[in-house]
Amino acid sequence: MTEPDIADRLRLTAYPRSAGYDPQWQLDNMMGPNALWLTEALGEVLTWTPGMRVLDLGCGRAMSSVFLAREFGARVWAADLWVRPTENWERVREAGLADSVYPVHVEAHDLPFPHGFFDAIVSLDAYQYFGTDDLYLGYLLQFLRPGGQLGIVVPGLTEELETVPEWLEPHFEPDFWCFHSPEWWRRHWTRGGQVDVRRADMLPDGWRHWLRWAEVCVETNAGVRPDLTGREVEMLRADAGRTFGFTRVVAHKR
Repeated sequence: MTEPDIADRLRLTAYPRSAGYDPQWQLDNMMGPNALWLTEALGEVLTWTPGMRVLDLGCGRAMSSVFLAREFGARVWAADLWVRPTENWERVREAGLADSVYPVHVEAHDLPFPHGFFDAIVSLDAYQYFGTDDLYLGYLLQFLRPGGQLGIVVPGLTEELETVPEWLEPHFEPDFWCFHSPEWWRRHWTRGGQVDVRRADMLPDGWRHWLRWAEVCVETNAGVRPDLTGREVEMLRADAGRTFGFTRVVAHKR
């Protein structure tokens, strides 16, 4: 694929802000589904004020953190376990956001922040790995001020699964059991009475966008394991939106 071809494939009307970012930068820093698209989808349903303190939990290579700082004027703590903060700091400096994005090395169950410090906590394509724990929401909310916003976008299901659909049997991995429907997340967050869920939905055409991104990654050999992305393409084509997509959930702390 030529650079114009890549740019054209990654230019979606659903995500006009993301279209302004270098396509090669997006591919070079990919760690799964397109982080900019997920961040834009979440950002459009949150309330922003300049300078608000945001925890980007499980930020990967800090693409989402750069986006939040540049597009919404947030001050972002780019927190990740697997990507070292020095590596993310170089990306942040190259983006000209050294005064707005602060990379930190954390484990999601051992956060080193003051209680009530953040105005918002977001997590893109990460929360499903630790947030399904019944006790985790209460732990995380310690670091969010009263009235603060909590928002996630994660791989999700159109409805809960009891068994694996026949068309997914060749592709289904045990890790996929951490994917859940919007209504599952709504119940999971509200039953403790600690938050008010303002939105729980599937991203419109989320599976199509996920597939498009995965196809481009395969065709450009992006990422450390293109074979995994190739299997993802096969799975999404077989499913055709019947099961998989992206779940978006937004809540306010009581």
